[in-house]
Amino acid sequence: MSRVAVIGAGAVGCYYGARLAEAGHEVHFLMRRDYEAVQARGLSIVSKDGDLYIAHPHIARDASAIGPVDWVICALKATAIEEARALVAPCVGASTRILVLMNGLGLEDRFAVWFGAERIFGGLAFTCINRGEPGVVHHIDYGPVTVGHLKDDPAELDTALALWSGAKVETARAESLLAGRWTKLCWNIPFNGLAVTAGGITTDRILADPSLRAAVSALILEVAAAGNADLDAHGSPARLDGAAVARSMVAATEAMAAYRPSTMIDFVEGQPMEVEAIFEEPLRRASAHRVATPLLSLVTGQMRSLNARAR
Repeated sequence: MSRVAVIGAGAVGCYYGARLAEAGHEVHFLMRRDYEAVQARGLSIVSKDGDLYIAHPHIARDASAIGPVDWVICALKATAIEEARALVAPCVGASTRILVLMNGLGLEDRFAVWFGAERIFGGLAFTCINRGEPGVVHHIDYGPVTVGHLKDDPAELDTALALWSGAKVETARAESLLAGRWTKLCWNIPFNGLAVTAGGITTDRILADPSLRAAVSALILEVAAAGNADLDAHGSPARLDGAAVARSMVAATEAMAAYRPSTMIDFVEGQPMEVEAIFEEPLRRASAHRVATPLLSLVTGQMRSLNARAR
C-alpha cells in the first residue's frame, strides 16, 4: 500500500483518490472549497460503478500538513498550473513519483523542470465526473485512466500501473505519453470547444445537431494531423489514425449520458477556462509543424475571446 497525496481535490481528484483509498492506500486530499463539508460529513461518491462513502478521509488545507508521500496525484485545473509547483513541492520526497492527472498538452514538461523527468507520469482520464453539493461527487459514466511515463520508460510504467492494482478503476498503459495526450485532445478540443462556443450545451446536443456533429469529426481529423506531426518531430513512431479515432470517440460519446464538459461548466459559471493547455498549445504546435488547422484556429480564437471576458 502506498501513501498518496491528491493535489486538486475537485471532482476528478476526489473520485480517483477515493477509489485508491477504497483499495487500501493511505490517501490524503488537499482541499479548499469542500474542506468544511468533508470534515463534517465525509466524502461521498455517487457512481455508476458503485457508490462509495468515506466517513473520515485524510484532508488538509495545506500541503505541508501532508508531507512527503510515495505518489502525488495532481488533479488541478490547467488554469492553476502556475500554482502547481508550490502546492506539490511539500509532498515530494526523494522517491516520490508524480502523476499529472490534468487536461492539456505540455504540462508534464513543466513538472519535469521542477521535479525531474524520471518521476513524472501523465494520466488521461476518459470519464464523466461532476461535482455535486460540497463533499459529493457524481461519477456519471466511463472512468478508465490511461497512464504514461514522460520518458516512456516501460519499467516505470509498470510501477505506476501497480498503484491501481485492486482499485475499482480500469487502467491502460500509454507506451507513448505524447501520443496519449494527443489522443485525449481529440475528445477535449471538439467537445469542450463546441460545448462552449455553441452557447453552453451538453454533449448529446452537439451530436444531435448535424453541423456540430460534422465539426466534431473535422476537428478530430485536424488534431490527429497536428499530433502526428508533433510525434514525428519528437522522433516517436507512434501515430494517430484520425478517421478511426473520430469514429470511436463519436460512438463512445453518443453512448454516454448527456454530459457537461468541465470547460463548459466553467464557461456558464463565469470561471476561467483551460484554454491555454487544451487549445492554445496544440494550435502553436500545429503552426510550428506547418499543419493546416483552420477549424482549430477558429475555435481557439473563439475560446480565447470568451475566456478573456470571463477573466
